[in-house]
Amino acid sequence: MQDHRDTSITRRGFIATGAGLALGAAGTAHGQGQGQAYPARAIRVIVPFPAGAGADSNARLVSQQLAEKLGQPVVVDNRPGANGLIGTEAVAKAAPDGYTLLFVDRGALGINPSLYKKLPYDPLKDFSYVGIAVWGPYVLVAGSKQSAKTIQELVAAARKQPGHLTYASFGNGSMTQLGTESLCSRLGMQLTHVPYKGGAPALTAAMAGEVDMALVTIGPALGAIREGRVRPLLVGGSHRFPLLPDVPAVSEIGGDENTIPNTYFGFALPAGTPAAIRDRLSGTIRQVLADAAIRAKLADSGFQPAQGTPEEMRSTVERDITAFGRLARELNIQPE
Repeated sequence: MQDHRDTSITRRGFIATGAGLALGAAGTAHGQGQGQAYPARAIRVIVPFPAGAGADSNARLVSQQLAEKLGQPVVVDNRPGANGLIGTEAVAKAAPDGYTLLFVDRGALGINPSLYKKLPYDPLKDFSYVGIAVWGPYVLVAGSKQSAKTIQELVAAARKQPGHLTYASFGNGSMTQLGTESLCSRLGMQLTHVPYKGGAPALTAAMAGEVDMALVTIGPALGAIREGRVRPLLVGGSHRFPLLPDVPAVSEIGGDENTIPNTYFGFALPAGTPAAIRDRLSGTIRQVLADAAIRAKLADSGFQPAQGTPEEMRSTVERDITAFGRLARELNIQPE
């Protein structure tokens, strides 16, 4: 699994962006059966996670700019639950006319196939991918009632009383459960899993002392960290994160970039959406993400702009299904 840290605009990405914008300017993308230039009405972006989470904040930032460039409202619709299953399924079954977009994370596409025996959507057959918008590393934070001040102190306490310490995740089989369990396996400790219905509730549980720790995306946790309501102990990836320079990376304690894999958030459409519409959206979204002010806002909130192409996103999903399936089997996480 790759850690996309280079967020510069590649020559290929620049050409693809130009092609998408030219296509939009020509007005060649049409609403299905409408005979009108696309978009002719409001676009809905379904986010399969709660309001206030990292996915939600990123979706709203990009959607606002997308609306300005397309000249139509872009409305964010939160559909949380079941590791992104509910909202993702809704888009898979939506009309392929370009007016329903999915803003989804890595887990709903790459992990869920290994967690559910009867997944209500097929990540490789039911979607037309638009592109990865941002990558986001995770941070392990100690809750308000946890006394450990360093990752070493936390590991020592966990080894002393196996299963006594608790951690919050975004839900059973979520990216954060797999990341935490992978960390436990690497460090030889045992924690008790407490699933919540999203990143915001998991972080709130840590702040309230309901759990000893939580693995959350850095962006939404920054405010709580700066206010001292949770204590950052470890960041995923092979390097320290610029906004948390004093917090060690997992590579510094014997892990690697795959011990706590980064997540991403990206856009997708229902399969069968006309390619002209997909390319118009992809090019316009990449234009939004190329804006210096938008890139600065994302960086300041703990995310890395990606400007991914449809082909790159599909390739990432294909690799993830295989890689996360192998990890789930290694951790003995059984499909439901």
